[in-house]
Amino acid sequence: MRSAHAFFAEFLGTAFLLVVVVGSGIMGERLGGGDQALVLLVNSTATGAGLVALILTFAPVSGAHFNPLVSLLMGVRGDLPWRLLPGYIIAQCAGAMAGVIATHGMFGMTLFEVASKARPGAALMWSEFVATVGLLLVIHRVSRSDPRAVAYAVSCYIAAAYWFTSSTSFANPAVTLARSLTDSFTGIRPADVAGFIGAQFAAAALMLVAVMRRGVSVGRQ
Repeated sequence: MRSAHAFFAEFLGTAFLLVVVVGSGIMGERLGGGDQALVLLVNSTATGAGLVALILTFAPVSGAHFNPLVSLLMGVRGDLPWRLLPGYIIAQCAGAMAGVIATHGMFGMTLFEVASKARPGAALMWSEFVATVGLLLVIHRVSRSDPRAVAYAVSCYIAAAYWFTSSTSFANPAVTLARSLTDSFTGIRPADVAGFIGAQFAAAALMLVAVMRRGVSVGRQ
């Protein structure tokens, strides 16, 4: 793996992920006539479809993580060298923000915005915890049993989690930070970002401990 190519793939892939997420939310709002369920349907369908394409495109180059927590998981599993982890995370965060700016430009919006959409409360924090555990569990198990199916499993999970979680399943710190920069359907006001990211990292910590304990138990057999 050439690190520069991998970093650029993570940057570009995460940028396009945010273009899909934010752009479909804006388009859904403009065409949905105020029907929030329809907007969410548009947003979730586009995100699921976009994820399949992006993972299949970038997986051979970088693994198509697009998420600092996924990169952490791969580091713990030994599938990503620890020396590459900081570069992955920086590329993902920068790509996510670039994706939001690019989307605003496509829709004639102010390039830099501050989100005003409130997403407060313990219920939404718990939702993010559940959503993140589920995402990491799907990635961990499917990538072990059938790596070719990861793109489809992850995409189906995220599309479904838009609907079965009250937070609409951000499950990604880079995405959460970037979505605080869009005052649109997919935005999250900055005051709520810390709670979302804290819940995501708590879920990741649980999963990483489980993966490490499993690795130890297998090694002892």
